[in-house]
Amino acid sequence: MSVAPLPEGDWIRGISIKQPWTAAILTGAKNIENRPRPWRTGWVLLHASQQTDRPALRLPLVARTIRDRELVTGAVVGIARITDCHQDPEGAPPCSPWAHVGAWHLELADVQELPLPVPARGQLGPWKPTADLLGQVFQQLPGFRP
Repeated sequence: MSVAPLPEGDWIRGISIKQPWTAAILTGAKNIENRPRPWRTGWVLLHASQQTDRPALRLPLVARTIRDRELVTGAVVGIARITDCHQDPEGAPPCSPWAHVGAWHLELADVQELPLPVPARGQLGPWKPTADLLGQVFQQLPGFRP
């Protein structure tokens, strides 16, 4: 039995996120990513950017969540699916302990961590991964099909 090929075309984007937030997503605990603008739903490569949000390391919620995790930077470390993008109604409580007031909340599901990080350059906003990068990522996830 052969494995079906991955789809062609524009079906996946990259999202660059500072550590320790990327590590918190990989644990499965952080299912909301905060962004200044809305994003489309669909699959994304989780890219740990070069920078680390050092003050976040002292937040109890973050510290508990990422305990004993290596904080890899400058690499694709997993994939996830954005299932929704919303803002909380004004005056409403945040939809998650991870949600920031006034931000667009990307709801993340189907998070899969890569066995080995794949070095890559990310960028601000959604970015299109190269075919080579996708090949390196999905070689580590042979059973993945969107």
